[in-house]
Amino acid sequence: MPNRREFLKRLVAVAAATSLPLESLLATTREAGASRRLPWKNWSGSQTCHPLNRLAPASVAELQEQVRNASGVIRAVGSGHSFSPLVPTDDTLIALHRLSGVLSHDDDRVQATIAAGTRLGQLGQPLEALNQALINMPDIDQQTLAGSLATATHGTGAGLTCLSANIEALSLVTASGELMHCSRDHNRDLFQAARVGLGSLGIVTDVTLQNTRPYRLKRVSEWLPIEDILANAQENADRYRNFEFFYIPFSGMGLCDTHELTDEPLSSTDTFDQNDGARDLQTIRDLLDWSPSLRRMVLKGILNSIDREVKVASSWQNYTSDRNVRFNEMEYHLPREEGLKALAEIRDLIEHRFPEVFFPLEVRFVRGDDIWLSPFYKRDTLSIAVHRFFEEDYQPLFQAIEPVFRRYGGRPHWGKLNTCTATDFADLYPRWEEFRALRQQMDPQGRFLNVYLQGLFNG
Repeated sequence: MPNRREFLKRLVAVAAATSLPLESLLATTREAGASRRLPWKNWSGSQTCHPLNRLAPASVAELQEQVRNASGVIRAVGSGHSFSPLVPTDDTLIALHRLSGVLSHDDDRVQATIAAGTRLGQLGQPLEALNQALINMPDIDQQTLAGSLATATHGTGAGLTCLSANIEALSLVTASGELMHCSRDHNRDLFQAARVGLGSLGIVTDVTLQNTRPYRLKRVSEWLPIEDILANAQENADRYRNFEFFYIPFSGMGLCDTHELTDEPLSSTDTFDQNDGARDLQTIRDLLDWSPSLRRMVLKGILNSIDREVKVASSWQNYTSDRNVRFNEMEYHLPREEGLKALAEIRDLIEHRFPEVFFPLEVRFVRGDDIWLSPFYKRDTLSIAVHRFFEEDYQPLFQAIEPVFRRYGGRPHWGKLNTCTATDFADLYPRWEEFRALRQQMDPQGRFLNVYLQGLFNG
């Protein structure tokens, strides 16, 4: 029978692994008894499991020992912001929240080595203090660095790659508990595979990123007729450092969002709260979904009344934001020259068949790279993301839209919902079989493969 101190140590480790308050865990333990498994859910609640073991190592050595001793499947878990079934297992979940922070930096090369469990929102200020900044950033600040990299998470910018393409070196714990290092010059095949590895090669402990000097961005957000945005989209993608836009279904309006490098003084106008905005769109949907024309008129009037927003800030303060209204998401990465054609079909499909949809469509641009399982492999990309409110059934909408994405040669975001099979991915990725062979070599017993990944790599 473990003593009280040992019991509390285990409870704290579980709290770190689940991101739940300790009081909540104590209450759950008292009510359910020590033998009951705590459920794990992703951010939207669409993925669940009941792991036997939930671990949160405080050091790399402890992680190595946990991997050696774990039985069954082992999956690393970050913030749970992936919608695809990459994490769920009823065996062992390992959270890396306690492996966090900037570990070292090289000022001459403008590089920094960062612990895998660091959240993106925790990186801007520490890097700026070291006279560094990330070259680009995704837009959700709660994602962990390792989780973002494992799924090729990206920001926007036609001349900018996904975050994984900025990796210079990384370390990971293998299925045998060994700590391996790889870089552009060392263990090169492993490096190419592990930069977007889906957590299937081992558990990444730290990453060395190529950064840049701190920079200031002028962000301009403006509501415009969607046809005006579309007419200038390709030009604006090349003109601005960062460019993306959103389309609000049943409105005829879109939000155009641009970033430019600037030396202007820090400043900000009043900002539109995206979380409150999503709730407002939901309310208008509930009241007016019976009349698309009236809904369009009301939405257009409201969106036209929102002032242009301008914010000048350090890059990391302009890129990321909180997302408090939960949703499920499908995102596909299409050849840049095909993307707007696919968007036109998707807009038409939604507005003729799915009056219940109120979440915006998001469109971003990403430069191609050379990473084996990057959705941006060897091509410049236009990405389209489709969302459904987390309390609503996303399947009919996503089932209707996915064939459009596929018809235009889209590759799904690894962390977003899709129905692609091993055969599909083999067709989409020229280096698929090389990745599979290396993965088998690294983990011959499939210790890092949950049911979903077994279907992809053992099929």
